[in-house]
This record gives sequence, C-alpha cells and structure tokens, in this order.
Amino acid sequence: MNGKNFPMPARRLATVATATALAAGAAVLAGAGSAHATGDEGRASAVVLRTGLDVSLLNNTVNVPLAVSLNEVRAPQSAEKTALSAQLDGVDGGRAFRVLDAQVASAKADVTDTKAEASTTLAHAKLHVPGLPLLSLIELGTVTSRATCEAGETPTATSDLLGSVTVLGKKVTLTAGGPTDVTVPGVGEVRLDLSRTETTTDTAAATALELTVSINPLKLNVAEVEGTLTLAKATCQAPAAPAAATTPAKDVKPQGAPAEAGLAETGGSSTTPYIVGGALALLVAGAGAVALARRAKN
Repeated sequence: MNGKNFPMPARRLATVATATALAAGAAVLAGAGSAHATGDEGRASAVVLRTGLDVSLLNNTVNVPLAVSLNEVRAPQSAEKTALSAQLDGVDGGRAFRVLDAQVASAKADVTDTKAEASTTLAHAKLHVPGLPLLSLIELGTVTSRATCEAGETPTATSDLLGSVTVLGKKVTLTAGGPTDVTVPGVGEVRLDLSRTETTTDTAAATALELTVSINPLKLNVAEVEGTLTLAKATCQAPAAPAAATTPAKDVKPQGAPAEAGLAETGGSSTTPYIVGGALALLVAGAGAVALARRAKN
C-alpha cells in the first residue's frame, strides 16, 4: 500500500467523522429558524330576522315566496347593521308590505386571529304577515343571542328573552324545555321554539326564537301563509389555534467571546451562532482524522 495514503481503517474513520459533523451541522441549521403554520381563520354571522314563507293569494292563484332577511352580517371582516324595519314588495295590492318594525334591531359579527364572535339584539318588535294587516303575528319585548368561539377554548352559545310575548293577539309564556303551540280559531296556528343553542368542538349557534306558522284568516283563502321565521340568530366558528414556534436546542452555543464580538460587529444574523458551531464541529472531526492518519503511518 502506498505510504502516502491513509490506511483503510483510518480513512474510514475520518470519513465517518466528517459525515457525522456535516450531519450535525445540517441538523443545527435546520432547527435554527422558527416554523410558523397559518391556520384557518374564524367565521361569524348574525341576523335579526330571516323568513322562509310561502304566501298564497286568491285561492292559490298567486304564489309569492316571502324571503326576507334583516341586518344579516358575516365576517371574517367585522360588520354591523342596525336597520329597524324590513319590507316586501308586491304582496299587498302592489304596495310595499312591512314585515318587521322594531325600536332596536342590531347584528354584529367580529373575527380576530384568536376569536370569532357574533351577537344580535331585537327589542320592542312587531312582526306582520300578509292577510293580517291589523293583527301582529308576534310582538315581543327583547331577545338576544350571542355565540363565541375562541381558539383552543370550548365554544359558547346563549340566547335570552326579556319581557312579554304576544302571538296573534294572545299573550303567551314561553319555555326553553319545548315548543309552545298557539292556535287562534279562524286565524291560524303558530309553533314557537325558544332559545335554541348548539355547540361542537369549534362551532356555536344560538337562535332566540324560531316560529313555524300556518295562517289562513277565516279560511277565506285571501292570503294563506306557511313556513318558518327565525329571530335573533348568531353563529361562529373558531379560528385554528396558532402553531407553536420551534425553539433551537439549548446545548448548542457559539464558542468563544472573540467570535461573538466579531459577529456583532459584522451584523451576523440569528442563525450565525449555529453556523459557527457547525464549523467548529467540522474542525474537531478533521483534526481527529489527521491524528489517526499520522498514528497509522508511524
């Protein structure tokens, strides 16, 4: 074997040492930067009134869908609406028909990086349907709903009813334990569900009142109204929890005060200490390999 070449065991050891140092340096550099994962943004929505009614006029010769929403807002962007009335055209002899009037009617939706939240408030409201120009379908004091979804927390949904409720001219007492049925002979029937809330691991929904109606005044078939109405609904979906930043290994430190001072003067980046550590590891490995080679040669 040529005396100028390293013996095989020494060369192998040098190769292994160098590869180990390179792998260690690469691992240090890979861990030097922080990894940030962007999660899904949250969502929120709120609506004061939403109707899904079918209105049949003149013995079903004219069918008009009564689809109205009041103060419906959605976020990622923050939003708020406070209109106090809603109307529908073309169902009252060609005139505008006022479906809802209220003293307070607000809907808010807001989303941040860590929370999605929605709320609604409806106060001193009267709701009308075609065929009953002088009689309110429902009159109520104040209803509110709120849904809150915070990243990493259990979502919450609440709704409240304050004050009296009058349905088709009859004052009624509502309970959250089940639906309340109101029947007025010669006018129609209304079923009311109070304070409906739902939550999952990352969503929440609250509805203050949901009405199922069937109205046909005096069975005259002048205006037959059937369908549902939703009052004061709020929903949300939580944003994804922020990913934890990766921290460098604590036992990897730059060696030597002079090197630190020189790095500070030249404006080294946050990864510079780890590059220095990797270079030193390479130097140590090389020195070991040379020593082994000389010992083998002697």
